[in-house]
Amino acid sequence: MSLTLADARIVTPEGVHEGWLTIEDGRITHVGRGSAPGSGLSLGGRHVVPGFVDIHNHGGAGGSFPTGEQDKARDAVELHRRHGTTTTMASLVTDSLDGLTRAASALAELCYEGLLAGIHFEGPYISRSRCGAHDPALLREPSPQEFAGLVKAGRGHVRMLTIATELPGALDTIRMAVAEGVIAALGHSDADYDQTLEGIEAGASVATHLYNAMPPLGHRAPGPVAALLDDERVTVELINDGVHVHPAMLRLAYEVAGPGRTTLVTDAISATGLGDGDYVLGPMRVRVEDGVARLVDGSTIAGSTLTMDVAFRRSVQEVGMSLPDAVQVASLTPARVLGLAGRIGSIAVGKAADLVVLSDSLEVAGVMKDGGWITEPR
Repeated sequence: MSLTLADARIVTPEGVHEGWLTIEDGRITHVGRGSAPGSGLSLGGRHVVPGFVDIHNHGGAGGSFPTGEQDKARDAVELHRRHGTTTTMASLVTDSLDGLTRAASALAELCYEGLLAGIHFEGPYISRSRCGAHDPALLREPSPQEFAGLVKAGRGHVRMLTIATELPGALDTIRMAVAEGVIAALGHSDADYDQTLEGIEAGASVATHLYNAMPPLGHRAPGPVAALLDDERVTVELINDGVHVHPAMLRLAYEVAGPGRTTLVTDAISATGLGDGDYVLGPMRVRVEDGVARLVDGSTIAGSTLTMDVAFRRSVQEVGMSLPDAVQVASLTPARVLGLAGRIGSIAVGKAADLVVLSDSLEVAGVMKDGGWITEPR
């Protein structure tokens, strides 16, 4: 079956052009400029961008990936798909080894189905002083042998580990993770500049939610932020919800790292898509007030209620990114992090037809996954 989307403003890495594209068997077969040949579905001049890719997401719609509940995980994926995220990696939080093993094993089945793009262990190998919304009683020193067991539980679908590089055993665990094809991400860390560089040299290539849960940028003690931004081997995650990071600091990171090393993430929790109230994030109790999630017993931010369409829109309207750059940081760069850029992340012939239709105000007007509509254009 063939479908042509016509009268569209197509956003590619090269720019924005008026044109059309054709989809067959779930893939893009033609991308053209001007009027489409023959008939097609007119989008009325609306933008078409590639589906968003979220590499740091804990859940939504009442579903929390750390619990490993498959039905609830499906609800979370469905919510984020309606907001334009067509590829989601499930992030866990610090828990007991048994809890992490069970969750990874359950989520691996959803990875087999293609519902999830992989599993991310955010903990338990993180700094007590920078643990944020993780249970400090469950933190552990990094162990390559122990992490190998968690990788085994994920049955080939563990894609990322967040780790504090200054901890004993961290460098060996980073090397082991990378050797197993797992992306090592530095975060929830109290490392200084030199310790961060050691982690990068060991193979770490991602900064988990840059700025958050790490020492701030300083002119005499530059800390991890400077090391992570300065190194061409590192892609930096940014949570653009107006709470986690000031727009000026988002702009700074984007200008230093560029769209090729910057990726938007949501860090979304189960409360995403729901109202204020009490929720859980792994073993921790969380309260959402005015859309902001914090631990119930303090002021610590506990993930977000962000969706990628909002992060994308804020990046254009408040940070000042061009549409092609915003598409790169929301789609192509995270696809490259996951090793999937040959299949998703941009609008190009041969790639999966994962697409988002956006209005002039960059609101989601339709979402397509593998050539099928999640929500039809309206």
